[in-house]
Amino acid sequence: MPRPAPDLELRRGQIVAAASRVAEAEGWLAVTMRRIAGELGVTQPVLYTVFAGRQSLIDAVALDGFTALASALEAADRTPIARMRAYLEFSAAHPTIYDAMFSMPSDLQFSKAAHEPLTRAFTAIRDVFPSDDDARAEVAWATLHGLATLQATGRLPAERAEARLERAHAQLAG
Repeated sequence: MPRPAPDLELRRGQIVAAASRVAEAEGWLAVTMRRIAGELGVTQPVLYTVFAGRQSLIDAVALDGFTALASALEAADRTPIARMRAYLEFSAAHPTIYDAMFSMPSDLQFSKAAHEPLTRAFTAIRDVFPSDDDARAEVAWATLHGLATLQATGRLPAERAEARLERAHAQLAG
């Protein structure tokens, strides 16, 4: 009797979740196809039925991160300061995923034809920082990314985080 075809979307989710867990616990260097296969109790070829390689797996983790970021932004009040706060809270709560989204090499592109999760996250920023050419939203995103990165690395004093957020909001709102 033939075996049923695997549910590739379920398998994809399991692989991405395992990669995220390993990355959160030990960092991205620990995320290898061999390690993830071992975590799931499968052979490496099983992973390759869903992902072409490690980079496509990390990109999938990043895309799931963008989906989560978009959800966090959309759940926030529809005000610039609330969306900015939600962005910074997301980056602080998920530093390893945030690294996959923004700091690690990636084949993901930020463009008009980008993947839906990237577009959705950008739209949540653009909705509260509108302009005819998206430049205002791009500057808002870049400002938030800069704040998130500098805060995560401890290069900015934690006690002034709220003051920086308010100053950024005032400058972007003007």
